[in-house]
Amino acid sequence: MTPPLRSAAGSLLVVGLSGLELTGLERAWLKLVRPSGIILFRRNIADAAQTRALLAESTSLCNPYSLRCVDIEGGAVDRLRDAVAPMPSAQAVAGTGQPKLMRKHGELIAREALAFGFNTTLAPVLDLALPASTSVMGTRAPARNPGEVAKYARAFLAGLAAHGVAGCGKHFPGLGGGTLDSHLETPAIQHNFTQLWREDLLPYRELVRDLPMVMVNHATYPKTRSGNQPATASSYWVSTILLKKIGYRGLIFSDDLEMGGILKFASMEEAAILAVRAGMHLIEICHSPELILRAYESLVSEAERSPSFRKLLLHRAAVATRLRRSRFARPQSRALNVKRLESLRQTTIRFQAEVEQSHAK
Repeated sequence: MTPPLRSAAGSLLVVGLSGLELTGLERAWLKLVRPSGIILFRRNIADAAQTRALLAESTSLCNPYSLRCVDIEGGAVDRLRDAVAPMPSAQAVAGTGQPKLMRKHGELIAREALAFGFNTTLAPVLDLALPASTSVMGTRAPARNPGEVAKYARAFLAGLAAHGVAGCGKHFPGLGGGTLDSHLETPAIQHNFTQLWREDLLPYRELVRDLPMVMVNHATYPKTRSGNQPATASSYWVSTILLKKIGYRGLIFSDDLEMGGILKFASMEEAAILAVRAGMHLIEICHSPELILRAYESLVSEAERSPSFRKLLLHRAAVATRLRRSRFARPQSRALNVKRLESLRQTTIRFQAEVEQSHAK
């Protein structure tokens, strides 16, 4: 049973890399683990040609139908800002109130992603822009009103879809009430379920058929049945609420398991197992080869020890493969020449000005 278990465990991982090209060590562990996706950051991106080459080589060592992920939200979280041009934030675009500009935001981000070889952007943010989280979220959250968040995200996702790029709604079930940064700490959000359902969860409910992927966060919600368990480790949030009550049928993706929000709650080994038990299809680990291998081996070991976990692991892997095949079967898009890349850069600059002018009116 070991080879199928190892294949299943690897297929639940989306992993990060260290630099602009693969190291010998990375080639070795990618061949062993065979994850289902790669996520790149600014440390991995110099220009379109280099990025496309890195993605092509790394995903050749992954499972079929692999994700090629990047964070392009606009504003503070924009991994291509230096390589192309700064993209306006979600809050700035949503604040125009114009669905045409919201869709254009998605279309431009999709075009940038494709130019660099990506098929997935981990956006839009669906968190509410509440006063409690302003110091943490900044302009990443589109709006305070959940209906306005849904309006922006629907148009944004349509823009992505028009170019064949997958989006990912985040950070379920909502970080709007959080005062701590989950990269470092575990936020405890003091909203009860009625409030969460009416406000924070409304965008997920309204966009349930529009979201190719949903990312789950590491916050706790002590006034709900999940108690002090982070959402990524909570079957209540993933299986009971997202899958059953909301009826979501797309890929479910964890936020980075290297973040303090989860590692202050559990070890990497425990966190990976808890995430799979909770209902996750894909687990994101963004940097450390040691932590990637520890998560991978823990999933295999638990499956060898526990018949029920073995069955669950194989089921999660089968569902994730089916969903990936339906969304990520396309090969890497064709490269743009220098002239077209420059045209895309100028279009992004003009879009930034258009958004600013809309606010000035």
